[in-house]
Amino acid sequence: MKKKLLLFILLALAGCGTKGGMEGILTSSDVLIVQHHIREHYRCLETLCQRLYLKNPKYEPDPKKREARLNAVFYGDGTLAEPWNRRASHEILTAVFDPATTYPDRVALLALGLRRSIDEGYNQTGPDQTMFTSLELSLERLKRLHSNLNQVNWRLKSSRNSEQNLYFLTNEADPAGHLNMGYEVLMTRVLTRIEDDIFMRGGNPPNLVFRISTMFLSLFL
Repeated sequence: MKKKLLLFILLALAGCGTKGGMEGILTSSDVLIVQHHIREHYRCLETLCQRLYLKNPKYEPDPKKREARLNAVFYGDGTLAEPWNRRASHEILTAVFDPATTYPDRVALLALGLRRSIDEGYNQTGPDQTMFTSLELSLERLKRLHSNLNQVNWRLKSSRNSEQNLYFLTNEADPAGHLNMGYEVLMTRVLTRIEDDIFMRGGNPPNLVFRISTMFLSLFL
């Protein structure tokens, strides 16, 4: 009886409340921050990939196909093509810089790996993604996510194919004259938010530089 009465009061408050309704009442401030960070991660990473396309049009010359692939990854069902849709984030990111990668569009594959990384790092992969407190986040996963994205940032500037050509033009000018498109600024924003979430979760101070692994780490523990 008491539980029914409490539920009735909450529903009544939700109906009379301001923007957010029940979600605003029942969701703690730390969860709202994390949810905001996840949305901003997606936005920044999509923009990063859009800018990489501008510098590296060889991976997909058709602007409409580029847009369709990024929309599917970041706003659709988060898929791209088989077998990549069934691969974990660290496997996809490894394939992005692998000379033997079978998927021709490395930018789209990178987008999928980045999106999958955020989902795995923030436990957004299961059917029930409801979060009641930031304590539900795995501190170890966030640290590994931070390490993997740091490695992406480094590999974008350094990884080369067998002809010693960079897989991705970033700071270098491309044949059309495009200069640095600010991808590194976007990645820094993502990394800073992850550091904030690590700190909020009780981890090391955000200004601590985590050791970058020589390989991409699995986010599944």
